[in-house]
Amino acid sequence: MERYRHYGTSYTSSPGAAHVEEIHAEEEEEVEEVMYTEEEVEPLLEDETQPLVQETEGKTVPVESKNGKRTEGGGGGDAGGGPKYSVFTWFVVLGLLGVWSSVAVVYFNIVDYDTVIARAKEFRMNFSEVLQGKLTAYDTDGDGDFDVEDAKVLLGLKEAKRLHVGDTPERQTAAVPLPPPAEDFVPDDPQESISPYGDEANTIDTTGVLLAEPQTEESAGESAEYLTSSKLTQEAELVIEAEKQPEAADVDPQSETPKQTEAEGTSEKQAEDKLKEKAKKKKPKLLNKFDKTIKAEIDAAEKLRKKGKPDEALKAFERLVQQYPQSPRARYGKAQAEDDMAEKLRSNDMLQRAINTYREAAELPDVTSDLLRATLKRRAERQQFLGRMRGSLATLERLVQLFPEDIGLKNDLGVAHLLLGDNKGAKKIYEEVLGVAPDNGFAKVHYGFILKSENKIAESIPYLKEGLESGEPGTDDGRFYFHLGDALQRVGDNSAYDWYELGHKRGHFASLWQRSLYNVNGLKAQPWWTAKETGYTDLVKVLERNWKTIRDEALAVLDQNTGHFVPEEENLREKGDWGQYTLWQQGRKVGNACQGVPKTCALLERFPEATGCKRGQIKFSVMQPGTHVWPHTGPTNCRLRMHLGLVIPKRGCKIRCTNETREWEEGKVLIFDDSFEHEVWQEAESYRLIFIVDVWHPELTQHQRQTLSPI
Repeated sequence: MERYRHYGTSYTSSPGAAHVEEIHAEEEEEVEEVMYTEEEVEPLLEDETQPLVQETEGKTVPVESKNGKRTEGGGGGDAGGGPKYSVFTWFVVLGLLGVWSSVAVVYFNIVDYDTVIARAKEFRMNFSEVLQGKLTAYDTDGDGDFDVEDAKVLLGLKEAKRLHVGDTPERQTAAVPLPPPAEDFVPDDPQESISPYGDEANTIDTTGVLLAEPQTEESAGESAEYLTSSKLTQEAELVIEAEKQPEAADVDPQSETPKQTEAEGTSEKQAEDKLKEKAKKKKPKLLNKFDKTIKAEIDAAEKLRKKGKPDEALKAFERLVQQYPQSPRARYGKAQAEDDMAEKLRSNDMLQRAINTYREAAELPDVTSDLLRATLKRRAERQQFLGRMRGSLATLERLVQLFPEDIGLKNDLGVAHLLLGDNKGAKKIYEEVLGVAPDNGFAKVHYGFILKSENKIAESIPYLKEGLESGEPGTDDGRFYFHLGDALQRVGDNSAYDWYELGHKRGHFASLWQRSLYNVNGLKAQPWWTAKETGYTDLVKVLERNWKTIRDEALAVLDQNTGHFVPEEENLREKGDWGQYTLWQQGRKVGNACQGVPKTCALLERFPEATGCKRGQIKFSVMQPGTHVWPHTGPTNCRLRMHLGLVIPKRGCKIRCTNETREWEEGKVLIFDDSFEHEVWQEAESYRLIFIVDVWHPELTQHQRQTLSPI
């Protein structure tokens, strides 16, 4: 579980995308509902009013008698022999009352039409929306609203107003039973991967301006072909719309000639083709033909994952995989959910499950190339995180074989070689990348890093410098500032400190002088320390009291010439000989090294702050005359370094830490923080021998000392 220290972000879609789809779906449903209501209302008006007009016209006009009574026939009194008031008369009276009551209701806004229409049609309708937009279809007099005069026309009581030629198009609205459907309305096709908002003409661009120019059918088809997750789709559409804006330049039509128009049309077509090509690149295709048919189910499961519910998302994707075992997108979603669960539970076992599921998704038939790339790349990242370096290398090699033109994948493969310590393999990869992309900053900075490790100092500088200056992703790393500054120092270029200062400003170094890369924040930082400041006075006293015993054992081993002292291998020397004999490394004894110096080891066993320091060493150091150690810093601020002088020439041996230089004394301990820049000269006439003891930084807690990784 110690490996599980850090997580990266997954390849995900926008958590708000599904919500946007739901909103658009509701809008489409609402449009359909309103249209359905108008179809029902109009026949109702025709059926109720038309018979009334016809029957009225078919009857003889009633005549008033002498006593003021009205009869149906032309005669008066009781000549007709029938009843004074027939059923039909009452029907006409009631009908007219109903008509005028309706007019009064409309005019005085007495009745809540929402309730009436809802009860009559069992349907909800927003009355304000109807008055503002839908009933304007029945505006017969061109005044912009539906009023009593319009009702009279619909009831046949008044002729419609004739519109004149001078009227504006906005006012030329005839009384029609149903407004025409929108031209851009397309029914949903489950076989298509187009999102509900993918064909909207009124798309909002990145500046928030509503664009007037709708997307063409051709470009809509192109965008549908490359539709993936909602986030990628939205980002691609925004980029496309933003790029379209500069094309709509104002041109005086009178100043255009046919040739100019034709040329501009050709250039516009070329620009449109370029935009389509960019759209293809911006919108990777994650869904195959089958996955498009179950897109709604996949989106629902993905929505759970984006809402931070990986357990529910995992169950949803597991059901999808069980139901559709040949769906690459469903299996990829399952792997992502397992990946999220591994992070939530901090479980290496769950992470391994995700790695296996990524492999399964990549091996399914009919997986799209974009999904294959995303799946294998994520698998390689997770393998590296889990420490499966060789497995990650194999995954990346497969990716490069499948996508040989992808420079980014080759760069990742180079890093995989470096993580395995295979600098030679990495160098070959980056040489290939720079051969086809000579300005690639990522390849440059890594290639410069490899050259410097080969001690090709001057050659490494331009690659490191140009790589950092490129600002490309992956180049702003403290290691590259560290090695560029170190290389410049070694060629005598004082601009090294400018790069160190820039690295400090970028947050890679604690200060200009303190440039360690594996740090614990908040620890006291100063170049030189006293025994009292460290709190390790007992250890210092034991070392100084027994310095001759320690010296004699070291000299015995040195005189035997048994190979215990090995040359320094960190490439820190400019010149000379520098040998070391290590007793403890990373908190553990080194082999049988203590057999040669048993008394020294016995003295140190009492001090776990030294023997248990997993980020330090305990060793003898012998340096011959004429040796110079380059300015350098240690890897971490978690330790302090003690130097006990054993054999010190009278002149010529000194050590500088930051801007203060000191000399060793036999039997005395110097204490400094080697995460600060320090430099050593040995210009004496005989060798110098010291005993180096690293101890934990005194401000580290016991828990930190137990849990920090070894260096």
